[in-house]
Amino acid sequence: MPKAGDLVQVTRAASVQFVEPIRCRVVRVLDWITYDGWVWLDVYQLDGRGDAVARRSIFVRPAGLRVLRPAPAPRSAPARRTTGSGAVRSTGGG
Repeated sequence: MPKAGDLVQVTRAASVQFVEPIRCRVVRVLDWITYDGWVWLDVYQLDGRGDAVARRSIFVRPAGLRVLRPAPAPRSAPARRTTGSGAVRSTGGG
């Protein structure tokens, strides 16, 4: 099942409407009731440079999607510690 942030290629294997494959960044998986083995996705359709050109809701079979790049892992917050005066100081860079 795709997740938000995944870069996927959508082909005819995902749905017959995609005769020409498209690349998309998944925004979210919609929780709409649908047929078994199918799902609605909110996506940004990308051009050849990877820029978003359209936001779409697409009806696909997740088994037919090709994940090109999974979503990056969430970053952890920088470590924090208190100073002798009780003030909180961030130890992370940025």
